[in-house]
Amino acid sequence: MRLITYITLIITFSAIQAQNEQETYKEVSGKLEAYYNSGDYKMIFELYSPEMKAALPEDKSTAFFTTLSMQVGQIKERTFKNYMNRTYAVYKTNFERGVLALNLSLNTQGEINGLLFKPYVDESFPVIERNSTSLILPFKDEWTVFWGGETKEQNYHVDYPNQKGAFDLIITDKNGKSFKGDGKTNEDYYAFGKELIAPCDGEIVLVVDGVKDNKPGELNPTYVPGNTVIIKTEKDEFFFFAHFKQNSIVLKQGDKVKQGDLLGLCGNSGNSSEPHLHFHLQNIEDFNRATGGKTYFEKIEVDGEVKEDYSPVKGEKIKNIEQ
Repeated sequence: MRLITYITLIITFSAIQAQNEQETYKEVSGKLEAYYNSGDYKMIFELYSPEMKAALPEDKSTAFFTTLSMQVGQIKERTFKNYMNRTYAVYKTNFERGVLALNLSLNTQGEINGLLFKPYVDESFPVIERNSTSLILPFKDEWTVFWGGETKEQNYHVDYPNQKGAFDLIITDKNGKSFKGDGKTNEDYYAFGKELIAPCDGEIVLVVDGVKDNKPGELNPTYVPGNTVIIKTEKDEFFFFAHFKQNSIVLKQGDKVKQGDLLGLCGNSGNSSEPHLHFHLQNIEDFNRATGGKTYFEKIEVDGEVKEDYSPVKGEKIKNIEQ
């Protein structure tokens, strides 16, 4: 089983040494932008080198750009930033719903042989390695860490700078299952409808509500986090919650919260395959431009043992210490 939280906006290939001629890059990147905005994904495919076409066939290329467009919309502005290691050009690319870095590599024939979209990181933003705010777990009862940790095996999020320290959390029974019955309805899942609480004091700086919950196994990539809450602390740390149940969030932007306050209910909205909580720390409010950090909880119970200043990992059962 794999909980799908965010569709990757990345395609990577081993790039050949690029032809660092600014006019060639300007021409090809301009065509790429124009074809993307017009929805002419077949013409984007025609810009690829033979090796790129083999690695990313036309149907997969079209599916990628279709999903990208659904997530972030059209390109509004693209700015050349620099050439990295004389192998590819970097463009800061403003979309309708986010800012991404476009990394573009060309071969000596001016064909695309490397293409990467990833969150654009502004070097002026603060760096955050971990939280300094004291935290409790953002739920009651005992939950299971489905994705969490520092390795790819423990946590697929580590590949993505804006959510590298994220957790996906579910509730499981004694047999390790996250649902009862046949699992065909959200109500079959133990996490669905469970209360999610504030892990710390702070201010609500973003609320997205009203996104319908998916049927288990189906995805909604239009707004990948689904129903969302972001809490900003007095230390300028931002805690991101995704996939709330539709219309269950009880707060609004600008509200102040205290540790333990109810935020809403766990759901299955956005790009989520089953009811669960996605939770992570980031350095700024904007998810598309943020970088993530590692989250430690002050004092929690992990597989029946008390742990202090601890960051859980995949497979562990965790809960707050009863006061």
